[in-house]
Amino acid sequence: MQLNSYDDFTPLREIVVGSAENYLSHDRDITFELFHHDNMRGFRSDWAYPRLAIADGDRTAQNWIIKRRYTEELHEDVENLAAALAALGVTVHRPLALPPDAAPIAGLGWQAAPTPALNIRDNTLILGDEIIETPPAIRSRYLETRLLSPVFRRYYEAGARWTTMPRPTLTDHSFDLSYARDAATTLGGPTESIADPQHSPYDIGFEMMLDGAQVLRLGRDLVINIAQDNHRMAVDWLQRHVGNRYRIHRVYRMADNHIDSMLLALRPGAFLARHEGIRDMLPESLRSWKFIVPPEPDPSAFPIYDDNDLVLTSPYIDLNVLSVDENTVLVNEDCPGLLKTLDASGFTTVPVRHRHRRLFGGGFHCFTLDTRRTGACEDYLS
Repeated sequence: MQLNSYDDFTPLREIVVGSAENYLSHDRDITFELFHHDNMRGFRSDWAYPRLAIADGDRTAQNWIIKRRYTEELHEDVENLAAALAALGVTVHRPLALPPDAAPIAGLGWQAAPTPALNIRDNTLILGDEIIETPPAIRSRYLETRLLSPVFRRYYEAGARWTTMPRPTLTDHSFDLSYARDAATTLGGPTESIADPQHSPYDIGFEMMLDGAQVLRLGRDLVINIAQDNHRMAVDWLQRHVGNRYRIHRVYRMADNHIDSMLLALRPGAFLARHEGIRDMLPESLRSWKFIVPPEPDPSAFPIYDDNDLVLTSPYIDLNVLSVDENTVLVNEDCPGLLKTLDASGFTTVPVRHRHRRLFGGGFHCFTLDTRRTGACEDYLS
């Protein structure tokens, strides 16, 4: 059980697959609304969309219940993903399951219902032989990595390093709201402003926040998306921490947060990209790579939801694929255009079902954390 993961495409030997068990609701507070801002407007009518109600100064978070059928089908699909990886010869590790009666978690001045460790790419970054727990941006996910602790501990006992970045307090004033309030950065459609943050006796100003899914790992090189000052502060910390072991390349506002539904490296020299314009946002040394751009998402490939179902991701979520090696890619079976595009580009695709990806904020890359690949800390940019 040796931790070794520097990229997303060399042969995969071990992986952690998240758990969807008892994913029953969303805690909708300012942290949730801010994180999902880009995708909670623009793709549906905002004046009809179920926004967080604030009446008479009541800023208590709403616990938004998810329909039981969706949660059960999500759990079934995640278990099938784990089985598909095992069938390909990959050793699969799992986090602890969130119990159905999990007590609320609390910080300084806030309380939230916890979520299961499903989108585990977010709050952890694997760099070679090091586990780095990254600072969360959503209160309900503050203790999510504790459900991964048994897995992390086994890797640590086998020789891995285990680091935790500074944890934010997560008051309203911890957040740089500039991205959400800058109309030039939104994806289109009417935008409802994030509510004015409330003062807290625990305010310390902007704090570090960064998800592992904001980092594109290419051996010695890390391409990191920065949308606002919370991200910038965290990348500054990461730069000091890794020193000259890695080269960090900052890209700005490629997305609100995650880079992995915009751009994924499928092998050295080849990206899967949402659109060709991403090329101009990258370091010069990466602009000569091949950019594989699939057809626009087919609306009929997604389930039809009611107006009170909370859609958290854009229709481009199916770009969030998982590579088993430089030739083999796990792709949502409901995305025939993407499957055909990758097949035509010489990849072997493995169709796996994932029905409710827009309701739960992630695809196959989000749901997994690759912990052992055969690749080393290669220099792919020189």
